[in-house]
Amino acid sequence: MNEYKPEGSLFRTAANQKYISSLDGLTEAMEKGIILEARAALCDSFHNLIIDLPCAEGIIYRENGAVGISDGSTRDIAIISRVNKIVCFKVVRIASSENGKLTVELSRAAAQKECVAYYTDKLCLGDVIEARITHLEQFGCFVDIGCGIPSLIPIDSI
Repeated sequence: MNEYKPEGSLFRTAANQKYISSLDGLTEAMEKGIILEARAALCDSFHNLIIDLPCAEGIIYRENGAVGISDGSTRDIAIISRVNKIVCFKVVRIASSENGKLTVELSRAAAQKECVAYYTDKLCLGDVIEARITHLEQFGCFVDIGCGIPSLIPIDSI
């Protein structure tokens, strides 16, 4: 069972490092549906995120970069702003590219959808949860409540 924590919480764990460090680990994570984390190295001109994996090149295609990208309810800045930050994802597919290099297709949106279905949709008024402040505004602060899902804490509730 996956833990739904703010992005960056799983990256340094031994389990996460084990899964992202080898083809066998990535394959097992794909088969078991495990949410993993790694650093987004860059965003290409198509707004695909290139993920820094020790054993392969990881890619999160634009439409899988965040919940709401494909239907337009989330803007591309939600993807672009992840460069040089830790992102969560699920392994979708492992393939060899034309030059024989291993390419791993990943989905951040799949991790976020699972987080919403099995975690945030089940929260009740008064629940205390782990969150990470992502940025401050005059009207409140935005927080990551799990897998990069944003939420707002209004200034009068801080």
